[in-house]
Amino acid sequence: MTSLPTGVGTGVGSMPGTDPTEAAAIVGGELDFTYLAELPARGIGADMVGRMGTLLVDMPIDAGPWGYRLAARPSAVTRAASDYLRFDLDALEELWDTAGFIGTGRNVKVAVCGPFTFSASVELPNGHKVLRDVGAWHDVVESTAEGLREHAQEVARRLGAQVTVQLDEPLIGAVLDGTVTPLTRLDPIRAIPLPEVVDALAGIVEQVGRPAIVHNCGAPRWDLIGRLRGVGHSVELDAAISSGPDVLDTETLDGIGELIERGDVLVAGVVSAQRADRRARAETVASGLAAITDRIGLDRKVLSDNVIATPTCGLAGASPAWARTALGICARAGDLLSEDPQAL
Repeated sequence: MTSLPTGVGTGVGSMPGTDPTEAAAIVGGELDFTYLAELPARGIGADMVGRMGTLLVDMPIDAGPWGYRLAARPSAVTRAASDYLRFDLDALEELWDTAGFIGTGRNVKVAVCGPFTFSASVELPNGHKVLRDVGAWHDVVESTAEGLREHAQEVARRLGAQVTVQLDEPLIGAVLDGTVTPLTRLDPIRAIPLPEVVDALAGIVEQVGRPAIVHNCGAPRWDLIGRLRGVGHSVELDAAISSGPDVLDTETLDGIGELIERGDVLVAGVVSAQRADRRARAETVASGLAAITDRIGLDRKVLSDNVIATPTCGLAGASPAWARTALGICARAGDLLSEDPQAL
């Protein structure tokens, strides 16, 4: 399996606006490690849950009273989600064709909703969350592996690219803690044990067979990160970039150190996605990451070998101008990390 590209900048997944051609142009214009953008502003079917609903194999979705719901057959929502994904990939392919990138083996990332966040967000036909039914969420895990493998293969075939896959799991903390909102208070959804979550996610990564990132924009789950190895893990560090590493608690510093020392990749959220910060600079980001590694006691070489710089979650809520700026800062910070980390 090809390793994750490091010492680079990329985005998380979403972008503002509704025009896939414009989004592809911004992402492709700012980043060497580009990604297939989601545009949730287009409406139902265009967000990460809707996109996953069209990638899952034999598990179509529809709109329910409170959100998405599994359906017996493909619905208008499924078809809309499929159309959005096709528009997005067509736009990216056209951009690559114009730039002469097709077949060059450049890196590209595809992000999808992880099986646990999907299961915590989508209802069964009876109104209960998928996560409440052990058999149902196991089916989602299996379908995720098959659908994501096929999706990555299509992207690789159309672009001639090295494809990285990203599983977005913003609700993983609630899943592990048993705090996912149930149908009623009298029918709580049990916590999914950590070993089962680790086995499920590791199994997906193994079946897909490509470099992988697990992304959680909530508080880092160091219990999960410590056991799920061989993938990149996201940690939002924008506060430490602006205020210094002393704002990080011991658990976070120790967790980052362990993650990097075992050879895995830190996907560092270093630029605020929604708050336009005129003081943000690539040099500030790179030196801030260097200060964190110094605080932990790591050789700065890890900045080029084990770090990817990204904005924080929520770029879809930014202005197009700030989205472009934030991605550009991350890309230039990545260049600085890879050029001479000892000089930062």
